[in-house]
Amino acid sequence: MTNYKELLKNITTFVFDYDGVLTDGTVYLMHSGDALRTANVKDGYALQLAVKKGYHVAIISGGMSPSILNRFNALNVVDVFLGVGDKLKKLNDYLHDHEIDPSQVLYMGDDIPDYDLMRVVGLPACPADACEEIRTVSKYISACGGGKGCVRDVIEQVLKVQGQWMDHEAFTW
Repeated sequence: MTNYKELLKNITTFVFDYDGVLTDGTVYLMHSGDALRTANVKDGYALQLAVKKGYHVAIISGGMSPSILNRFNALNVVDVFLGVGDKLKKLNDYLHDHEIDPSQVLYMGDDIPDYDLMRVVGLPACPADACEEIRTVSKYISACGGGKGCVRDVIEQVLKVQGQWMDHEAFTW
C-alpha cells in the first residue's frame, strides 16, 4: 500500500462531507425548525486559503440548511451541494463537469453514506471519530475529530507538500 504522504503531491481537489467532518455532528434543533451546527474557524481558514490558491473545493452533504450556504459563501466556496441523496453520482458529475481525475481528489467523510465515494478517489481520509467502516477504507485518518480541525489538517498537509502553505497569500483572509 502507498504511503498517504506520497499521494498528497497529486491532490488538486478537496471534497468534504459536512456533518461529522466540518462539524462535530451535533445538531441543535431550533423552534423555528432550523438546525444549528458549530464549525471550526481553523477549518474555515484552510478552506478559504485552498480556494484562493486555485484548488477545487466542494462540499457534498445530505444535510440541508441555509446556514451551511452562508458559511461557505463567506469562505468563497462555491461548489456546495446540499440535500444530496446519491453522493457518488454527485461526485462523479462534479468530477466530469470539471474534468478532474479521481486520483487527484482528497475526499473526507465520516459515515456510511461516504463509503462508496471514498473507494473511488485518490486519497480517502476521515476524522479521528469516523465510524469503523470509514476508517477501514481511509488511507489517512486525521488525529483531529470532526469539527475539531480535521479539514485544516488535510488541507495544510497538501499545501505544505506542494509548497503552497506559508507565502504572502497565507497572511490574509
